[in-house]
Amino acid sequence: MYAKRSAPTAYGQPDTGKSNNHRRLVVEFEDNRLAAIVFGQHDQNLSRIEQLLGVVLINRGNRVAIEGPAERSDLAKRVLTDLYEHARRGHEVSIGAVDGAVRMSEGTTLANDGKAEPRTATTDSTGAPGLKITTRNRIVMPRTQGQADYMSKLLSNEMVFGVGPAGTGKTYLAVAMAVARMLGGEVDRIVLSRPAVEAGENLGFLPGDLKDKVDPYLRPLYDALYDMMPAEQVEKRMASGQIEIAPLAYMRGRTLSNAFVILDEAQNTTPMQMKMFLTRFGENSRMAICGDPSQVDLQRGTRSGLRHALDILRGVEGIAVTRFNQTDVVRHPLVGRIVDAYGDEDGR
Repeated sequence: MYAKRSAPTAYGQPDTGKSNNHRRLVVEFEDNRLAAIVFGQHDQNLSRIEQLLGVVLINRGNRVAIEGPAERSDLAKRVLTDLYEHARRGHEVSIGAVDGAVRMSEGTTLANDGKAEPRTATTDSTGAPGLKITTRNRIVMPRTQGQADYMSKLLSNEMVFGVGPAGTGKTYLAVAMAVARMLGGEVDRIVLSRPAVEAGENLGFLPGDLKDKVDPYLRPLYDALYDMMPAEQVEKRMASGQIEIAPLAYMRGRTLSNAFVILDEAQNTTPMQMKMFLTRFGENSRMAICGDPSQVDLQRGTRSGLRHALDILRGVEGIAVTRFNQTDVVRHPLVGRIVDAYGDEDGR
């Protein structure tokens, strides 16, 4: 018998009583070992696809029967096929990979209530299925159309703004691209920066040298770096200056050539700080500016440099912008719902 996680109509039985929109499909995989990877431990990946797409999956051996609305059944078949190819290439098929496959399949993104909604990519995404960033520790692939758009622009533009809510991968993907370009010899160094602005707290006096004082602000950048490279490599390159992490204030007066430069938390810059940072751009360099305009921690009445830059740089050649939304959140699904709720509140 097929393994069941719910109470579907028995596979192979007449479709009595169902609407004309109902469809039953079968996917058969060549390799049983890879099929087991696709299904996940205790069929958790199949359960996730059922939850997200509103279909029923019934598996036996290397075959999966799909039952549900016609469009969702077709989408589930594409997702299973994509995950099998993912496994065939030696990549992990995690719950996150399942979520990403659902979002990426045929230009569809996953809404936070588990429903699939169409989304038009802002650039040609025909290369998205093969789009990836290779670093020492991992291969990073887009999990949403927004991420595919962002990665494509990071590859083809000198300066890219990644704008949107927390959990969409703005900084993470920029750091991955920076590491890949450095390891590939395309740039000599990586410069990571962010403004040292307190998020509503008063940290007071911090002891230690400059590194000790700014580390609390820059920790997310460290986390992304250690995810991409072995710890000893990160520390060695930081000691040699090949990887530099510094607060925004220390960018003034510099010209950053042959470098991949990332500004994180850009919404907390002033217009003058943003102008100062952008004009550090040097020969053979790339810049990624990441921020969330809805989380500005500047003093009341101070205009965000990120919003100002997005307004005045619109249409400037060589500058690209990817705007993420709540459907691009790739953390826990609850994060997406929180972002959505706060968005509703901000719009009142």
